[in-house]
Amino acid sequence: MVAEKKADYLFIVKDNQPTLRQDIADLNLESIPPPHTTTDKGHGRLEVRSIWTSTELTGYLDFPYAAQVFAIQRDTTEMVSQKSRTETVYGITSLKPEKAHPQRLLALSRNNWAIENRLHWVRDGTFDEDRSRVRRGASAQVMASLRNLAISLLRIAGARYSAPALHHATVEGEGRIIEELSEILPVPIRTGGELEGVRAEQEPGTGCLS
Repeated sequence: MVAEKKADYLFIVKDNQPTLRQDIADLNLESIPPPHTTTDKGHGRLEVRSIWTSTELTGYLDFPYAAQVFAIQRDTTEMVSQKSRTETVYGITSLKPEKAHPQRLLALSRNNWAIENRLHWVRDGTFDEDRSRVRRGASAQVMASLRNLAISLLRIAGARYSAPALHHATVEGEGRIIEELSEILPVPIRTGGELEGVRAEQEPGTGCLS
């Protein structure tokens, strides 16, 4: 992506990348004053975000085009209860310091976090993801991808809210949704019945169409 499309990446390191996460954590970036901090107040909360960046792992990490790593600490205080919590996340980006100073990285990562948070809220609120018992192997990731696909298709079809749109899809049935998507997507969509018809036309034992 970086070389072919001349684009850059930035993402938060997940728990399923423990080695990368530990490499960044071992820098102990939070032990020094942060170069940039923001304070936001709203929805009954006070949130302080601090960011630290480093190029120390450039050339060391087995990660293509990695230019910077960073740590972001979020300190959130509930205004009424005065309960507070602290969360620290680590990230990596191909953006070099001259293109992305700490202030810009914090803004970019915040936008990225907001998108991921909204997507997870929809997956849990509409698809009840957090109660899913699918855990074996890569099945959880596959199911998350299918839920993301469903959400994307609903939005492509013009749905503003996922829950009522999903209910509409269930009530109207497959045919109506296929009809709506076929007007938007550049490739034809086959319904389950059409796919069964294709299977019926296949020569027994060959897997080829007659």
